[in-house]
Amino acid sequence: MHNKNLVSPYILLVLLFSLPSFNIVVAGDGGNSGDPGNPFTPKGYLIRYWKKHVSNDLPKPWFLLNKASPLNAAQYATYTKLVADQNALTTHLQSFCFSANLMCAPDLSPNLEKHTGDIHFTTYGNKNFTNYGTNEPGIGVNSFKNYSEDASVNSFRRYGRGSPRDNKFDNYAPDGNVIDQSFTSYSTNTPGGSGQFTNYAPNTNVPDLRFTAYSDQGTGGEQEFKTYLEQGNSGGQSFKSYGKNGNGADGKFTSYGNETNVAASTFTNYGQNANGENQNFTSYGTNGNNPQNNFNNYGVGGNGPSETFTHYRDQSNVGDDKFSNYVKDANAGEANFTNYGQSFNEGTDVFTTYGKGGNDPHINFKTYGVNNTFKDYVKDTATFSNYQNKTSQVLASLTDANGGKKVNNRWVEPGKFFREKMLKSGTIMPMPDIKDKMPKRSFLPRVIASKLPFSTSTIDELKKIFHAPNDSQVAKMIGDALSECERAPSAGETKQCANSVEDMIDFATSVLGRNVVVRTTENTKGSNGNIMIGSVKGINGGKVTKSVSCHQTLYPSLLYYCHSVPKVRVYEADILDLNSKAKINHGVAICHVDTSLWGPKHGAFIALGSGPGKIEVCHWIFENDMTWAIAD
Repeated sequence: MHNKNLVSPYILLVLLFSLPSFNIVVAGDGGNSGDPGNPFTPKGYLIRYWKKHVSNDLPKPWFLLNKASPLNAAQYATYTKLVADQNALTTHLQSFCFSANLMCAPDLSPNLEKHTGDIHFTTYGNKNFTNYGTNEPGIGVNSFKNYSEDASVNSFRRYGRGSPRDNKFDNYAPDGNVIDQSFTSYSTNTPGGSGQFTNYAPNTNVPDLRFTAYSDQGTGGEQEFKTYLEQGNSGGQSFKSYGKNGNGADGKFTSYGNETNVAASTFTNYGQNANGENQNFTSYGTNGNNPQNNFNNYGVGGNGPSETFTHYRDQSNVGDDKFSNYVKDANAGEANFTNYGQSFNEGTDVFTTYGKGGNDPHINFKTYGVNNTFKDYVKDTATFSNYQNKTSQVLASLTDANGGKKVNNRWVEPGKFFREKMLKSGTIMPMPDIKDKMPKRSFLPRVIASKLPFSTSTIDELKKIFHAPNDSQVAKMIGDALSECERAPSAGETKQCANSVEDMIDFATSVLGRNVVVRTTENTKGSNGNIMIGSVKGINGGKVTKSVSCHQTLYPSLLYYCHSVPKVRVYEADILDLNSKAKINHGVAICHVDTSLWGPKHGAFIALGSGPGKIEVCHWIFENDMTWAIAD
């Protein structure tokens, strides 16, 4: 009904205001206030919507209303008209993303730069390095340093091909969001020359790193990945035809993917038909949460390859590795697995046609984990030393005197989960990092969001609108979000994805009624340190109630996954500085009384001990997440 009242003003405003200029800028704040006093802005409309659909007169939740679209009245009218013709909208995508504060990948322009001598790129972004440095003679180095952008896209295609020069990537893409990097035919046919990736993509959110035909047919030189993708969240990297047909081109992966959350690595045709290559994986995937690694046709047909896996996936939380056709048909060579797969929780490893058809390959497993499947595996020259069910010993070393597991994993960090008895004045407890790691975005106005396709069946249209190629991280991000939104609810769950504030209000009130309050933790102070609990208030008198929790989902516009949470108690608590006892934050915590349907390997039980249905589990509401409840 609300759309009808806005059609005439839209038409009038389009006549009054000309189309804004279209600068190629990504994910800015739009430079607009979204003036709530103007009835034709999205924020002005939203405030009226709140008053109409929420029955109480309590203070408005400005932390939520400020997430409304920042479009001014003229832009609101313009883009509402453009969205009716999706071809017109996609033509003006970059301006739309800037004005509406969305996260969109840029359209890279062809690179026409030429250079001689050493080149150093410092604090740069969104570059197309196609044919850059190809066949450049002489000894020297090209360096890339301090690259950091949200939704950054770089294309290194045929970079340094046929050139013996070294390349260094230092402090590359730290703290970024949706980092999309493709290295295609990078340093192919090089006589010597090395590549170093140091502190590459640390603390990134959903990175997508693709190395295709990287160092293919290279001679000598070494490619080193050191502190690569540390503490990244989700995402992954793929190595396809990496070092293929190389001659003595070594690779080192040191501290690769440590402390990551659900990161995936795929190695396809890695080192295939290579001569005398050494690949070392040290501290690879250590202390991660469910790392996924696939090695397919790795080192096949090579001559004397040497593969070493030391402290690989050590102390991670589960995780799965697959080795298919690994070192198959190789001449001599060896593979050593030392302290491999000593997971905090048991993971799974599958070896298929491993070393099959090779000429005297030496495969050594020393102190290797459990849950492994060996199918069609060369047995004659394989040795297993201290290969047994070590997991029980590993877990024993992580257990305290009270029978609860020590928190020795980043993803069950101290304070992430706690018991309800901790919410008492004077309690000293650790507080996890509650900072929002997602890129800053705004909601789309409902009238615009409702006209955009939003389903997996129409994903091709969405990818066209957002200029997202099929193999891009933006395309994957959109697909993952839509799949999660379309996932069937869990037992007892009611769920909905909200891509406008109006949708969120409608869902919350449909579950809880119109007399509702939405809360979030006030700020992030106290994160990663010990805090003291001040005054505590139980919402709805501290009684068991139901709530609606909303969590951010990665998508070009702000998108929340909201779901009903039955049988909870919700609390507000002052958070005090441990030394001065001064109030530094006002936290919101939710305690799940019924955990009977949770999985036995849930991080809460790893952190607190016990199991499903045996204990209640509490956690803070993180920055920019929120919980709705019936007003007191």
